Amino acid sequence: MTHIQINGVTATSETLVMPVLNSYGHFTAMQVRNDRVRGLGLHLERLDAATRELFGEPLDGDLVRADIRHALAAAGTSDASVRVYVYWPEDDERATLMVTVREPFTMAPTPVRLMSVPYVRDHPHLKHLGSFGQNHVLTLAARAGYDEALLIAPDGAITEGAVTNIAFWDGEHMVWPDAPCLMGTERALLEPRLPSVRRRVTLADLGDYRAALITNSRGFAPVAGVDAVAYGVDAALMESVRAAHDTVAWDLI
Repeated sequence: MTHIQINGVTATSETLVMPVLNSYGHFTAMQVRNDRVRGLGLHLERLDAATRELFGEPLDGDLVRADIRHALAAAGTSDASVRVYVYWPEDDERATLMVTVREPFTMAPTPVRLMSVPYVRDHPHLKHLGSFGQNHVLTLAARAGYDEALLIAPDGAITEGAVTNIAFWDGEHMVWPDAPCLMGTERALLEPRLPSVRRRVTLADLGDYRAALITNSRGFAPVAGVDAVAYGVDAALMESVRAAHDTVAWDLI
């Protein structure tokens, strides 16, 4: 199941030319269940803030919601993985919104292994297009037998995963790396609901932590290890994360 809509109309080969050839824009990704999304306000705020930064204009959240509803109806589903892409073609008076609808997905609770790579995303606070670098380090990690890449800044600081946020458990707090990164919606929802702190974390610090987890729009999963550093799965910790996750309300689109 894949449905693509541009400005409220099912995409055609002609209307797809612009997004195919245009790498300047941004997007958000969400999981929809029963026409509802956890943290919908965070997605709308992300889209508005990035549109203001990249194009100098606000983005109407009601328009975004209407386009998502229309795309879900056209796809004939209320459960889906949805992405909203924002472009602003030259000389157009309004933003172009492309909504894609695919099958729903939930991150499996299977522990994942991360490979550290020296890489930092451009303008990391933005969920922008042009993800060659991220895809490249993900490919390198996969070829080496890992599930995700862990991005390391030139000063040695751990920043984020290629497509995830990461947090480390010190026995009392979830430690979120204090470094430039994309604030994922799942992290933004979980961080205030867990005993959390932010501090600088480097590869040399990994042995000081008892466990770790990754998050993204698909959910969360425990980390089995980073490079040669292994972590056990803390069942009590993961249950507390699950409980915190389940307190987040589903917002009607």
